[in-house]
Amino acid sequence: MVSGGPYGIEELIQKCGYLTTVLVLIITPTVWSLPTALMVGELSAAIPEEGGYYAWARRALGPFWGFQQAWLALANSIVDMPLYPTLFVQYLGRVWPGATGHVGLAVGWGIILACAAVNTLGIRVVGFVSLALTAALLLPIAILSGWALATPPHAVAGATLAGGTDILGGILIAMWCYSGWEEASTIAREVDRPQRNYPIVMLGVLVLAVLVYTLPVLAIAHAGIPATIWVNGAWIDVGKTIGGPLLGAAVLIAALIGSFAVCNALVLSYSRLPVALADNGYLPRLFRLRGEKSGAPWVSILACSLAWGVMLPLGFDRLIAIDVMLYGLCLSVQFISLVVLRVKEPDLPRPFRVPGGKWGVSLAAVAPVLLLVTALYHECIQPDRSLLALAFGGGLVAMGPVLYLLASWYRRAGQSPQQSE
Repeated sequence: MVSGGPYGIEELIQKCGYLTTVLVLIITPTVWSLPTALMVGELSAAIPEEGGYYAWARRALGPFWGFQQAWLALANSIVDMPLYPTLFVQYLGRVWPGATGHVGLAVGWGIILACAAVNTLGIRVVGFVSLALTAALLLPIAILSGWALATPPHAVAGATLAGGTDILGGILIAMWCYSGWEEASTIAREVDRPQRNYPIVMLGVLVLAVLVYTLPVLAIAHAGIPATIWVNGAWIDVGKTIGGPLLGAAVLIAALIGSFAVCNALVLSYSRLPVALADNGYLPRLFRLRGEKSGAPWVSILACSLAWGVMLPLGFDRLIAIDVMLYGLCLSVQFISLVVLRVKEPDLPRPFRVPGGKWGVSLAAVAPVLLLVTALYHECIQPDRSLLALAFGGGLVAMGPVLYLLASWYRRAGQSPQQSE
């Protein structure tokens, strides 16, 4: 849910160059991901309920903010999920130039529906598939990195290791690459021993994600590949340059697998939010329907998949800008919930705690918010797309209170006594 390998960081290298890219990939998770991972570890262990961060906000801040948290997350998913099929199509276009326009959209729809089909088989199937895909997508990158380290630094004549100077743009991409920690919380009810496993997984994945991003970049820099050639899909060309056509083909396959793997895992997470809303009476009970054998909420999976497919035409850059803005707002509500629960329910059993007491919790929330403000500032100074990103994202945020009023009316009008406050 957090990372599908280094695919997607190509434009970060182009914007910043190799050295700055490595610094961004190390510093960003320190101030963006580490506090989030700690927060998710504490709250998932303390409140292992379906819906995850929706349940946290509802318990800490009340029904209104719980609903806003769920809506912000669903709105974020509308722009986040199409990124992975879009990335898939961009990689595929490296070997199939015809994968553009309507053909590209058809391929994107195919990826989303294929992920939906896997998810209808249940959480254990998704877990095993994710594990297998992770091994498949990392093996070619490991081979490429080792080969690059064995390549003499002067192997590529005239290489320019410095990239552009758009460091804020690079940070924006890195923030997207390191997002998704809280998504695992929505399935806490379906996870074995969540009190033990969530803290371990959060901190372990943080270390692994940093290594998966930075080590290949350092290896390619050693080989002398120019930073200026990096655009989405360039890993394939780099594989061909360093190891020949066979390695390039292996990297292509791994990149396609990586996009599919992240999309597949996130379907599992996002599809549980409508179920949690339906459990509380804000959506029709139809969304609670589950497969008899798999236990998967197939109605919710299908409805979410259709919404994601509609957003495919927006494109990669615009989607990332809106994605980070909405994700940052989601994250802000989650950290506020963490602080409020520390004050409101000090005796709540917490198998894992963010260190530092109340001050530690409060300080942990500051850095992600500052990074979000930085990303928004970057979008405001980009005249070619800032207005679209801010207007579209702002419109989605503004819909939250309106939808809450409608959902509350629906809830009062026809829900069962078990779903009352």
